[in-house]
Amino acid sequence: MNTWTMLPRYGARSLRNSHLSIAASAVLLAAAVPGEIVGQSLRGGTRSLDLQNRVARQHDFTYIANPAQLERFVDAGYLVRVPTSADYALHEISFPYARPEVKLFISRLAPQYRRACGERLVVTSLTRPKNRQPRNASPRSVHPTGMALDFRRPAGKCRAWLERVLLQLEGSGVLEATMERRPPHYHVALFPRQYATYVDGITRAAARQYAAGGGRYEVRPGDSLWEIARRHDTTVPRLRSANNLNGSRIYPGQVLTLPS
Repeated sequence: MNTWTMLPRYGARSLRNSHLSIAASAVLLAAAVPGEIVGQSLRGGTRSLDLQNRVARQHDFTYIANPAQLERFVDAGYLVRVPTSADYALHEISFPYARPEVKLFISRLAPQYRRACGERLVVTSLTRPKNRQPRNASPRSVHPTGMALDFRRPAGKCRAWLERVLLQLEGSGVLEATMERRPPHYHVALFPRQYATYVDGITRAAARQYAAGGGRYEVRPGDSLWEIARRHDTTVPRLRSANNLNGSRIYPGQVLTLPS
């Protein structure tokens, strides 16, 4: 599984289909990871590593051996570049590449984090080849597969917010998160198929709600004005105007009028 000839079957196709082509019948997220969902504690441990590696095998992911092999995976479309943005920063990352679903996860989480905390989310690690792992890395780390990332651990309300969201997503069966202490950070192993199904379910539910609500939309946890505007073919300024909003802050349960 570590050789170039054993390429992951679940790779280039995800660039085209990342979260919209997953069947709606696969919404039972926990069922997508046979066995169990590790308790939501951020403590990690052997069971957590077992789960992460089991998911990597289910996806038929290769554990990338070296930078040259990583470049070939990028060229083949299995890994995509993760650029910096106004909502998140990449800190001292040698290889700014990840599975497409990891990029999607960051792009959805970071704006929410910035709205809640007033600062950018800091990503400290993405894909790492096996021969570029730090000395204190577990030999069972899934960073070489491209499905893992690390976040810098913030303080105060930002730490509480990030931990709450990671635990909620872990409870939904779409990732496994661990709080590491040296250095302080959060290790997140994203489950690509499960996360794609999760996002697809949100998108489909929003579309159904819009069709049934006659131009009204009830805000769900994790929503942003930008995402709502994109899903309903409108703009953030029009949403603000239609709902007399001065800023971008919204909350779950809030009912918005959707511009025609």
